[in-house]
Amino acid sequence: MELNELQQQRLAKLERLRAAGIDPYPPRTRRTHTIGLVLASFDQLMECGERVTVAGRIVGARRILGKLAFAHIEDESGRIQIWLSRGDIGDEWFDRFRDDLDTFDIVEATGTLRRTQRGEPSVFVERLRVLAKSLNPPPEKWHGLSDIEERHRQRYLDLIVNPEVRDVFRTRAKIVSTMRRFLDERGFLEVETPTLQPIYGGASARPFITHHNQLKQDLYLRIAVELYLKRLIVGGFERVYEISKVFRNEGVDRTHNPEFTMMECYQAYADYNDMMRLVEDLYRTLALEVAGSTTIVFQGHTIDFGSAWQRVSIPAAIAARTGIDILKLTELEPLHRAIRAAGLKVDLKPSWGKQVDEIFSVYVQPELIQPTFVIDHPVALSPLAKRRPDQPLLVERFEPIVAGMEIGNAFTELNDPLDQEQRFLEQGRAYNAGDDEAQQMDVDFLNALMYGMPPTGGLGIGIDRTVMLFTDQPSIREVILFPHLRPRD
Repeated sequence: MELNELQQQRLAKLERLRAAGIDPYPPRTRRTHTIGLVLASFDQLMECGERVTVAGRIVGARRILGKLAFAHIEDESGRIQIWLSRGDIGDEWFDRFRDDLDTFDIVEATGTLRRTQRGEPSVFVERLRVLAKSLNPPPEKWHGLSDIEERHRQRYLDLIVNPEVRDVFRTRAKIVSTMRRFLDERGFLEVETPTLQPIYGGASARPFITHHNQLKQDLYLRIAVELYLKRLIVGGFERVYEISKVFRNEGVDRTHNPEFTMMECYQAYADYNDMMRLVEDLYRTLALEVAGSTTIVFQGHTIDFGSAWQRVSIPAAIAARTGIDILKLTELEPLHRAIRAAGLKVDLKPSWGKQVDEIFSVYVQPELIQPTFVIDHPVALSPLAKRRPDQPLLVERFEPIVAGMEIGNAFTELNDPLDQEQRFLEQGRAYNAGDDEAQQMDVDFLNALMYGMPPTGGLGIGIDRTVMLFTDQPSIREVILFPHLRPRD
């Protein structure tokens, strides 16, 4: 590895430590207290004269004032000043702190607690140890790494210099644990289904493909867990859920990452109305747990999760916004003519269903700021959802939308194996016509349905987008620890 000048300077200091018989990477620490615990009990510990040993990374500049030296060290729980006096720590370690230690080094400090003249809680150090010598210097402005792409490429450095980023991922963990507890308390059983699948399904997306050498078989990273969870409903479980990584070979933008996290749950003897109530209860619970209130602020919008969500019908909303009645224009070419006649600025899509989705996404969805259930999706867009009995062109499906962003998907699940087979066949024709996101025929899933699946409500929630909402982050990359990025040139 080729080192730059600053790294070489730090390497020389490391070699001086080793030459003096000091291990710059010892195997363990003798820490007695976290910094947070010291700060929480500071006055009590100080009054009884208790000696503490803390450990952490040197942050900020070290200050040397004659026979005194100061620095701040930080662990996950907090930050505290360490105060070194040549008389207390001795000449050797005072000089080593001055000459051989740097910002970002991790050290262990033992001493008593006192407040400085300015009242700052400090450890007056009697013994100092090096726990890890940092060969990389901090960024030029150590207290802030502002280049967004570098922050994502070097998330470890981002977490060091931008402590507020750690709070985002603490919140993420709290959201996942709250969601899990919410479902457990309602009788849902957490299960695990295959990540490598012989047939990908459960969503409209291009998969990632791999190969099993022993089986001589191509396999796919799952794009959803839906079809496996519904097999479990067939098998007799009435409420199941899975929090899983899914993988879709798609573009990267503000709300999309090829690898993301979903929660999918299925409830027998329920429909999409039951799933709507579940979503309302879930997000109200998340808001209270994470924000302490049923209202949050996301990108300048105050979002209220305390009220019933509004419902917006796709055909009605498109008609109101554009004047186009999609239920009367059920073929692609007439719909394209109507788009041109209305002067709509939308991309022309190769299928009727995707064209409807494009119109809605451009002209309606961005205006849906408060929590909304978008309902009445066309059958062509919903090969796994049950038709509305009163309107066979539409299905019993909803998408929860908040701040103009889709955060999930839900159906009254299609449980008629013959209808499902025809839907798969239609998807196959679309695939052969060039739609590489069309769903695949899954004969084993059809076989499962032929044993009988009760009426079932299903729901998928995007964890990453939910975290975006509750942490007020504008991009999905800010809530994924290690997002996918383009290779460096």
